[in-house]
Order: sequence, then C-alpha cells, then structure tokens
Amino acid sequence: MKLSINKSFIPVLVFLLLITGSCKKSFLDREPYGSLPNDVAIKNVDDMEIALNGTYAGLRSPAMFGRTIPLFGDEMADNVYISSNNSNRYLDFFQVNFTVNNGNARGIWQGAYNTIMNCNNIINSTVTGSPEANQFRGEALALRALMYFELAKFFSRPYTVAGPTAMGVPIILTNDPFKKPGRNTLGEVYAQIEKDFKAAIPLLTLDRSTAYINNWAAKALLARMYQFKGDWANALATAQDVINNSGYTLLSLSTFNNYWRSNTVRNDGLETLFEVANDLVGNAANDALAYFYDQAGYGDALAANAFYNIYAATDVRKSLILVGSPTRGPNARVVNKYPNSTQPEKDEVKIIRLSEVYLIAAEAAYNLNNEPVARQYLNAVATRRDATFLGYTSIGAALLNDILLERRKELAFEGHRYWDLARNNLNVTRVNTAGNYTGVPLTISTTNFRRILPIPQTELDANPTIRTQQNPGY
Repeated sequence: MKLSINKSFIPVLVFLLLITGSCKKSFLDREPYGSLPNDVAIKNVDDMEIALNGTYAGLRSPAMFGRTIPLFGDEMADNVYISSNNSNRYLDFFQVNFTVNNGNARGIWQGAYNTIMNCNNIINSTVTGSPEANQFRGEALALRALMYFELAKFFSRPYTVAGPTAMGVPIILTNDPFKKPGRNTLGEVYAQIEKDFKAAIPLLTLDRSTAYINNWAAKALLARMYQFKGDWANALATAQDVINNSGYTLLSLSTFNNYWRSNTVRNDGLETLFEVANDLVGNAANDALAYFYDQAGYGDALAANAFYNIYAATDVRKSLILVGSPTRGPNARVVNKYPNSTQPEKDEVKIIRLSEVYLIAAEAAYNLNNEPVARQYLNAVATRRDATFLGYTSIGAALLNDILLERRKELAFEGHRYWDLARNNLNVTRVNTAGNYTGVPLTISTTNFRRILPIPQTELDANPTIRTQQNPGY
C-alpha cells in the first residue's frame, strides 16, 4: 500500500501524540491518549482502547478537525476572510490558488488515511465478546466512515452534482503496505460510508461523553451523508429518529451563551452529539482553530462584514461575533464562537449538533414536497435564536433559500457553508463590504476546477495507479 502517509505506508496505530486525556473528558481512565508501538498487535480490549484513544487524538491535528477542515468550509465560501494583517496561513484557500503541492490538501489526505489505517487495525482485530470490544469496534467503524466522507467532500465532485460514477477516493479496508490502490467510484465510497455507519450503530451500546461517537452521533452523521447524497427519504427518516428518540435537547436562548463558553465535553444530552475534545494537555495549542480566530492569537480569520449584517440585532447568534479589534481596526468582525484559546482548557470542535440534524430534516422534508414539516423543523431552530422572530412562512424555492440561510447562520464557523453551496451546485459569491475581499476572487463558479482539492503530488509520486486519476485542471 503506497498512499503517501509515510514512505511505505506501514500504518501506525495512532498519530504518536504524547498526550493524556484529562479525567473529566475520559470515559475509561485506565489508559491515556497515546499509542501502541507499530509492531504490537491488538490482543485485548485494553489494546483496542489505547489504539482508539490515539485515533481520536489524531482528529485534533491542525491538518484535520483541529483547524483546516472546519476553517476551509467557511473561508472558501462567504462567511470568513483572511485579514490583510495575517501570518501567511491559508492564503491559498482564500485566494483560490492551490496546486498539487498544497500542504493543507496533503495534510487532509494524509491525516484522513492515517486515521483510516488506525481504524482498520481496530475493526479487523480478533478481540470480541464484551460490550467494550463491540463499542470500540463500532466507534472505529463510525470514524472510518467519517474519514471517507470527508475525503469524498474534499477530493471528489459532489455526489448530487456528479453522480455515483464520478471518481471518488481509494477504499482501503485492510492494511497492506504493498498495495497501490486506484480511486473507487464516488458511488462505491458512499456505499462504504453507509455500510460502516450501519455496521457501527448496533455495536454502540455504551453512552460515553460527547468526545466519543455513540449510537445517536453515528445516526446523525449517517443522516448528513444521506443529505449530501440527495437521498432525502433516508435523510429525513434517520434525522427524525435522532430528533424523536435520542433524548437530546436543542439549545435554547437561556442556554445558548453558556453552551458556547463551555470548554468541557458533555454528558447531559444538550445539543452536542459528537465533538473533538481538547483538554489540558491534548490540544493543538497555537495551531488550533480557536487561536486562528482569537485576536490574542493569530487572529487572521475574521467574519465577513456582509455576513455579520445578515443577523437581526435580536438574534443571539450575532453576539458570537465581536465588533472591532485592537490590531485590525473598528471594522473587524471577530469570531468569538471559540472563546477559550488562551485558557488552559481549550474549546472543543463540534462535529455534529442536534440543531444541524433539525436542519437536515427540514431540507429533506422540503425535497420530499412536505413543506409544512420542513417549516416545522426549520422554525424549531430559528425561533430559539431570536425571541422576536415568529418563524418562517415561506413556500417553494424561497423556503429552500431560508433553510440554507438558517444553516449559514446556525452553523457558521463550524465548516459547513462551502459544502452547502457545493452540493447544491451554487456559485460562491463573496460580497466585498469594507474591503474584506479586495484582490481575491469574488465569485467561485461551479465550473472552477478548484472547487475540489488536488490529489497531492506526493501521492501521485508514490502510487502509479492513481497517477492518471488526478482531478481535472491540476
């Protein structure tokens, strides 16, 4: 196997991060976040746990959910811009000018496949016979599905645009250092994602904290996959299962601000289904997403002024954007959704929340021609954010626009906006208010080949099978 994770792609069980989970963020505290040596097999449930904890730790890498993945979804769209006073990070995405040698694209590719290889080791281990073994294998299956979903998003055209015969990414289910795989079709990748989530769900019987995938988080992520596939009947049914049966509750006006100020994982069923945990020792420090927004950190990424103006004055979500910066001037709109970058305990990175599940249900119901149900789910979120808002009453195309608008406002700075535009085959249109987008493309059309990332050059060099399967334009 010669995917360019390392020279021979002999998988490591974890990212070899020397980090330890804090007590309040751990379910089974016997083992730290850490690693099993490369030549040690998984022999028992404790080995499974060590390997799985290390796999979760890899998710917080700056190349993964620690920064790049969520930042891309807002910066490549119209929510976030990079200040002219910057540290020279992520300008390639902002300027829509990246090549096959792009380090951020390489980081996503390598990080995702490293995680997949770690998951394969856990999934394919011979350990069975206990609820813990089932749980750990189920979590690994769900994490593998999540990684293939992210790879398909970044390196393949949207399923709803290109269809199942488009080029996907290589599917690797066993760890063979000599295999040189080509790209599977997008349909095959989505089928594997669905298979992994469905295999995971019955195994996930233990209720761990939001730092770990549980049964309901896996179902919510499966609903998201159906949404991206345009499988609206399954998207609605799966989202409704989570909404009606999980016992999780939506954020309210009274809980909203404390929720976003919190820097601990949860066990109370409020809003968060799954998040990447950052604790006292295990965090990305100055390379974290929060530090990239915080004006006491790099502070390079700012909310677009035109986006800030979309919120009503009475919308509580507007309070998560601060007006003015001591280093970037009074027109700067500072993202404060992650307020703990300078605290010992860092902000978690939300992977999926219940509010998103409601909005998936709204969009699915709309596409199934059930507009009353679509408005019901849409307004369940919207009216909880603004006490003066009586709810949407729109119909037809205007209702879909309102659903996408509410997704934009609710999920801002969590990495969703660009993908909403991509899967709906819509241009990205940046509004150059207050000079936010001076000197960069204001429109990223659906025909721009850089709507998806290139297969990294290091991968092409290591794997001749994939060398002829580069994305067009690169």
